[in-house]
Amino acid sequence: MKLSKTNRAVKYILAVIAAFLFLFPLYVIINNSLKPFADVRVSEMWVLARSPSSEGFSKAFKALRQNLINSFILVIPVSLLSVLFGSIIGFIFAKVRFKYSKALFFLVIFGMFIPYQSILIPLVRTLNKVWLYGKLEGLIVTHTIYGLPISSLMFRNYYAKIPDELVEAGMIDGLQLVGVFRQVVVPISLPTMVVVLIWQFTSVWNDFLFAVTLTQNPLIQPVTVALQNLAGTQVIEWNAQMAGALIAAVPTLFVYIFLGKYFIQGLLSGSVKG
Repeated sequence: MKLSKTNRAVKYILAVIAAFLFLFPLYVIINNSLKPFADVRVSEMWVLARSPSSEGFSKAFKALRQNLINSFILVIPVSLLSVLFGSIIGFIFAKVRFKYSKALFFLVIFGMFIPYQSILIPLVRTLNKVWLYGKLEGLIVTHTIYGLPISSLMFRNYYAKIPDELVEAGMIDGLQLVGVFRQVVVPISLPTMVVVLIWQFTSVWNDFLFAVTLTQNPLIQPVTVALQNLAGTQVIEWNAQMAGALIAAVPTLFVYIFLGKYFIQGLLSGSVKG
């Protein structure tokens, strides 16, 4: 009995320590974003704000407003296109039998393992050739293509668990393969669609490398690049910088809050299993 109580106490202590380590940086960010610039000290980051102010949030939102809009213009079509093309590709490789399908699917998912840095130069040259370099449209195309391997894998693994008899029954009823996909498969794919939406929304929203490389005009850059530029060169307004970090994190937080239930369902349904 004593050993059991000791184990429980150790677990609670470790849980409290872990929670503190995770939450302390968040406390520092929120606390300093509420301080006026005159009260911000690097040596006193953890000291509670004595006179909370919205000064940092006002400056950050004013500086990031257009870039937030740019990020939404970027992530919404990328997420939707990833669901559309990923579901089609996943369905083909899960339910359509053809020669070399396994080899082709391996080549599709191999794209997940190609580092961003290794393709930057050919990517920039290609986008420049098709007049998409330096535009949000170029970023949309890039993220959509780069997201296809993981989204296709998620859908393929989910569709592989659907009985072949269900597809065959739809075709016996007079539906073509496209009709089976639209009327039978898509309606039961909501959990995986949400997983892909959240995955793509989060990864594209937080992307910095493609965003800073493929855009030059500050007026079309996503929020991650603008947040880095918010730091300045000589004087760093820590309150505005930390307020900007919170503002940039809010959209992904809301996505998880409102779609988190479906995200968990999608994971439990085996959509990301190999």
